[in-house]
Amino acid sequence: MTTTTRVVRCCIVGGGPAGMMLGLLLARAGISVLVLEKHADFLRDFRGDTIHPSTLELMHELGILEEFLQLPHQQVVRLAAQFGDFPFTLADFTRLSTRCKFIAMMPQWDFLDFLVRHAKSFPTFRIEMRTEATELIEEAGRVIGVRGLTPSGPIEVRADLVVAADGRSSVLRERAGLSVEDLGAPMDVFWFRLSCRPADPTATMGRFDLGRIFVLINRGEHWQCGYVIPKGSAEEVRRRGLEAFRAEVARMAPWATDRVGEIRDWEGVKLLTVKVDRLRQWHRPGLLCIGDAAHAMSPVGGVGINLAIQDAVAGANLLWEPLRAGPPTLAHLGRVQARRQWPTRVTQALQVLVQRRVISRALQDGQTPLVPPLAIRLLARYRFLQGLPARLVGVGVRAEHIRSPAS
Repeated sequence: MTTTTRVVRCCIVGGGPAGMMLGLLLARAGISVLVLEKHADFLRDFRGDTIHPSTLELMHELGILEEFLQLPHQQVVRLAAQFGDFPFTLADFTRLSTRCKFIAMMPQWDFLDFLVRHAKSFPTFRIEMRTEATELIEEAGRVIGVRGLTPSGPIEVRADLVVAADGRSSVLRERAGLSVEDLGAPMDVFWFRLSCRPADPTATMGRFDLGRIFVLINRGEHWQCGYVIPKGSAEEVRRRGLEAFRAEVARMAPWATDRVGEIRDWEGVKLLTVKVDRLRQWHRPGLLCIGDAAHAMSPVGGVGINLAIQDAVAGANLLWEPLRAGPPTLAHLGRVQARRQWPTRVTQALQVLVQRRVISRALQDGQTPLVPPLAIRLLARYRFLQGLPARLVGVGVRAEHIRSPAS
């Protein structure tokens, strides 16, 4: 079978938010880019569907914000929660100084299709769907491309830079032998849908109760529901049966008791195995990891997409000029990690703190009533403090802005 060969400046493996944003920005700067995406389309449920205020700011910097906001979406201006019997507002995005003071809830496939459409307006951009990268091509200790499979046969892509943006189960980072530091997570999450009705509450919120946590995300026509369970207990939950699961959902969302029958089977309940990890080194000569391939985030705060996109912006800012001249040096790649490693570490440290102090406490067995931690009580009492978690969730520890040019 004939092998197809491609030659580009940059080959990006993975068409998620990090890969597509980087591809768009590099192509906009005149760099020849090929994105390899293993799926035929972006239509997958229960991916991160949050478009943060910082990402909306980037859309403005690209001059496409108004067009983007024409796509169907819901605007979340506050995040609410309940800890035991104690309700409170977790984050108030109206306190941000950003142009858009809300999180836009939008199916990730619409977001990715939008980025692809704009990237294709640049002649240096190309995307190959149904193309799975399987191994690295190396020469004299340097990565010079990737090999992969397409429906029509094998493919080889030669590139001055290969970017692994292929997610938390990255094939490329495994092939590269990069060392991963596992920070641990006390929970996994079952995701499913319930229909929305006019009399329902409207807020996106989380409820923390003894032995269980329940997340409700208002998606307009339906609720995206997350049932948080102790790490590794998924089989035990399934063994207790669907009726018991429906009863637990009704207990956490009593207003939805009349529709838990919409959970018809376990096929409609998707398990997210949570992990929090990061690479000690994000790069090798000719290879850079970004997004979840460099640092898998906890779902706490829903900030994984935000960090992935900001990795892409920083990568484009720092690499567009070296890529015009040829292969970036190890020092060039190291600057991307140096720029993004600190916000990653700080964000993960905060996530691990919440996992230990809040999530683990709620998921533990026992009969002791849940008492909200001091930080939660302060958030409820002093509204101005709600701007701090809004900043961390909506913008991040270090916001990136587009410095790469439009060629």
